[in-house]
Amino acid sequence: MSSTESTGRTADKSPRQQVDRLLVGLRWRRLEEPLGFIKVLQWLFAIFAFGACGSYSGETGAMVRCNNEAKDVSSIIVAFGYPFRLHRIQYEMPLCDEESTSKTMHLMGDFSAPAEFFVTLGIFSFFYTMAALVLYLRFHNLYTENKRFPLVDFCVTVSFTFFWLVAAAAWGKGLTDVKGATRPSSLTAAMSVCHGEEAVCSGGATPSMGLANISVLFGFINFFLWAGNCWFVFKETPWHGQGQGQDQAQGPSQESAAEQGAVEKQ
Repeated sequence: MSSTESTGRTADKSPRQQVDRLLVGLRWRRLEEPLGFIKVLQWLFAIFAFGACGSYSGETGAMVRCNNEAKDVSSIIVAFGYPFRLHRIQYEMPLCDEESTSKTMHLMGDFSAPAEFFVTLGIFSFFYTMAALVLYLRFHNLYTENKRFPLVDFCVTVSFTFFWLVAAAAWGKGLTDVKGATRPSSLTAAMSVCHGEEAVCSGGATPSMGLANISVLFGFINFFLWAGNCWFVFKETPWHGQGQGQDQAQGPSQESAAEQGAVEKQ
C-alpha cells in the first residue's frame, strides 16, 4: 500500500512540478520593458476589438398604420448583428388590403467582408501576441541569440500594423453603411406600402451602435500600438546594430580627415 501511495504522490507532484518550473522560468521583469509591456497591451486590445465587433447585435423597426376600416397597426421589429449579412435578414411587411396580410422583405446590403476581416485579424493578433509573449518571457535567450526571431517579429509587426490600419478603416466605412441600411427611415423607404395613401408609416427606435463604434476605436488603437512597437522590435534586429556600427566607423574617419586638413593648412 505504501509503494502505491508513494507512486501516486509522485505522479501527482510531477505535473505540479512542471507547472512550477514553467512559472519560475518566466522572467516577469521583461513586462516592465517597452517590448513586453506593449505586447501585453496588444494582446488585451485585440480581445477588445474582435469581442466588441463579433458580439454586436441590434434592432431596428417601424410602425405601419393602415387607413382601412379596421385601422390595423402593425409593429415591425428587425434584429441584426455580426457578420452583418443584412440581405439575408427577413421581416414581414403588412399589406393593407383584403387579399393578403403580409409580404416577406429583406434588409439591404452585405457588409460581412470588412466585419469578418476585422474579427479575423483580431483573433490572429491575439494568438500571435500570446505566442510572442511566451517566447519573450520564457525563452528570451533564443530571442536574443538567434537573430532570425527578431527579424521575423519585426516583419510580422510591420504586417500587422498595415493590416490593422486597413481593417479599422474598412470596418469604419462598413459600419457607416450598416447604420444607413438599418436606419428606421431606410426601413420605411424600402416598404412599398408606405409610398401610397393606404397606410401611414413611422420609424421606430434607432438601433444603438455604441458597441460597434467602440470596436472601430479599438481597431485604431491596435494600429497605433503595433506602429509604436515597430521601433522597439527594430532595435532588437541586426539591422539596428549595423546602423550604429556604421555611424561609429564614420565618426573616427571624419575626425581623422579633419585633422589631416588642419595639418595641411598649417
